[in-house]
Amino acid sequence: SYKEGLSVLGYFSSTHGARKGTADTALRTSMSGYLTRRLVDVAHDVIIKEEDCGDKKGIIVTKKEADEINQDFVLKILGRTALETIKGTVKKGEIISKQIAQKIKEDKSIEEVRVASPISCKTKNGICRKCYGQDLGWGGLVELGEAVGIVAAQAIGEPGTQLTMRTFHAGGVASETDITRGLPRIEEIFENRVPKGEAEISKTSGKIISIKAGIIEIKNDKDEILEYKVPTNIELLVKKGDTVEKGDALTVGSLDLKKLFKYKGEDITKRYIIREIQEVYVSQGVSIHDKHVEIIVKQMFSRLKVKDGGESFLFEEEVISESKLAETNEELKEQGKKPVKAERLLLGVSRVALSTDSFLSAASFQETSRILIDASLKGDKDELKGLKENVILGKLVPIGTGFKKEE
Repeated sequence: SYKEGLSVLGYFSSTHGARKGTADTALRTSMSGYLTRRLVDVAHDVIIKEEDCGDKKGIIVTKKEADEINQDFVLKILGRTALETIKGTVKKGEIISKQIAQKIKEDKSIEEVRVASPISCKTKNGICRKCYGQDLGWGGLVELGEAVGIVAAQAIGEPGTQLTMRTFHAGGVASETDITRGLPRIEEIFENRVPKGEAEISKTSGKIISIKAGIIEIKNDKDEILEYKVPTNIELLVKKGDTVEKGDALTVGSLDLKKLFKYKGEDITKRYIIREIQEVYVSQGVSIHDKHVEIIVKQMFSRLKVKDGGESFLFEEEVISESKLAETNEELKEQGKKPVKAERLLLGVSRVALSTDSFLSAASFQETSRILIDASLKGDKDELKGLKENVILGKLVPIGTGFKKEE
């Protein structure tokens, strides 16, 4: 009963929760802070550069995706530009307001909406107003020169501190999702690491011919049989006789982004990243707009690997940015020389931040001496397009009132 209180041992055990909470808070706040710093570093040069990039493709947002992770569908389309007319609700090119979003959500006949997105924006070194849509701070269309990259980094990184302290609020109760799964999972995705508890992915399309004691056999179109070893205690997502596509998950678990990108391509990988990130936040009751995550995802896919240097100074396997490739090829074309061929890369945020065109920005992030030595050997030139490099030199930052339209 309450009157007798706890025994010494009982009291000691009950303090475990409080102590765990305190220790967690201290450890995790630093982790979340470091995540924010890396996200800022990768996205600080994403600025609103023009009115409209003319992109017609956009992305398709489905209700099914939102429901699968219990995310509010309104948040997925709110403040975006509609790219198709939906009869009776929104015209093509209009911004989707809260009322319209709610209407679309409640209309059972609408399953998906095509909207403009930072991911598909064609603006060089930035994003256009149409693809970004509404500035969530004050509700109007985003202004030219707005530092949306930094906003995105903070919108994702800041709740990270909340995620971490959630254990503290729950009074250290051992719930199944102690947020140690939360933050490390987000870091795992953004850094493009091989995930813990990785799911087995099918390397080929074909039919499952047998499943026995930890071995799945798949027969492909060429009648070759491929074996996949799977731990026996892991739940399978397939059964005998199922047809699988290349890149489909065979077991429960997180997918390795590198493999997913290789087998399924860019679009599906981007969708997967956004979904996984949102799943962690939604499970903790934190709502972040998809477009913030999309900006980071756009940056993760913003680098290319040189396959053939053509007649340029670039060598094979070098990692370059899209704008650098475009500039180099333009110059080569004018001189009638052979252009550079490159393939799309998927990199973790730290790798992207270190491979930026601005050596000042990269040096201020990590591995300072290596980057400065590299830059001086190459005789690199810094165009001062982002924020950090201008701050370092004490110049006006090219955002807000300091933004000048590129001629």
